[in-house]
Amino acid sequence: MQTQVGALETGAVEDKIEIKSTQSSMSDKERRHLSWAQITKSLVAGGVAGAVSRTAVAPLERLKILMQIQGNDKVYTGIGQGISHMWRTDGVRGLFKGNGLNCIRIFPNSAIKFMTYEQFSRKIAHYLIDNGGDGQLTPLMRLGAGAGAGIIGMSATYPMDMVRGRITIQEGTNQQYRGMLHATRCIVAEEGVLALWRGWLPSVIGVVPYVGLNFAVYETLKDKLIKLYGCRDERDLTIATRLGCGALAGTTGQTVAYPFDVVRRRLQVSGWQGAQGLHADHGHAVAYRGMMDCFMRTVKEEGVGALFKGLAPNYMKVVPSIAIAFVTYEQVKEILGAEIRISD
Repeated sequence: MQTQVGALETGAVEDKIEIKSTQSSMSDKERRHLSWAQITKSLVAGGVAGAVSRTAVAPLERLKILMQIQGNDKVYTGIGQGISHMWRTDGVRGLFKGNGLNCIRIFPNSAIKFMTYEQFSRKIAHYLIDNGGDGQLTPLMRLGAGAGAGIIGMSATYPMDMVRGRITIQEGTNQQYRGMLHATRCIVAEEGVLALWRGWLPSVIGVVPYVGLNFAVYETLKDKLIKLYGCRDERDLTIATRLGCGALAGTTGQTVAYPFDVVRRRLQVSGWQGAQGLHADHGHAVAYRGMMDCFMRTVKEEGVGALFKGLAPNYMKVVPSIAIAFVTYEQVKEILGAEIRISD
């Protein structure tokens, strides 16, 4: 870190600079091999960031899923009408239905995702340094690291996401599942173990642009702003600036990947009678043979616009959700005494 100690006239400022210099002057060995304490702090920060951000936008998340699954006979026609309908049907609990399970799922998902991204970024940076480079990751490299981290995090917790999706769309008296364990047992007994992985393929395909662009855009924007304003590192950026970077990153990634998210949700409830009230075919819940069948039938029966159902509440959700997640992650890491950067 570049500091002009000679120009500082107070011991307090000198002490502060010395502490920061010590934190940023880790040996090459320490950077290459993180201790378990550092890994744990990264995991905790990632988990807290995911849980906090999802809880903040839980009503919009549930509305998005309900709108994604419904067919041409729309029960939910807009954000205001949808929130009002959920309130009348299930009360306050209806607004947060499935959020508890989502937090349980998102904690390990986000923790694994953030930590894996850091590890991928470190490996790439050290590879560049070892080969004569400056260790700075390009946007494409950040995209690859983010995509890889997203796939690993999503795959590790996918069955929980599938169960959460079904619990989320239960309405009123149509409560087939009493909770996560009961839902899991019922799904396995009635549909087989593989049913817990329905929609996994479009999730993997969609997570590449979604998570990859999230990290790539976020890190690139921060680097540009740091250079533009002559900051030493991202600590000098205000929280509002980082929120803006996170919001733009989330919007970009979600827009590109959204059709895959719609297909994923539809495959998760494919053939399940609990979804009959939202999307039925001749009195039975719609069943798809696979990802391509879902894509083609959705476009044929409902039009291309159906691949973007629920995008409005998703935009309202994803901007604060991603922004809060990134800033919370960095703030928690700072509180825990971990390194502040998502990629060092």
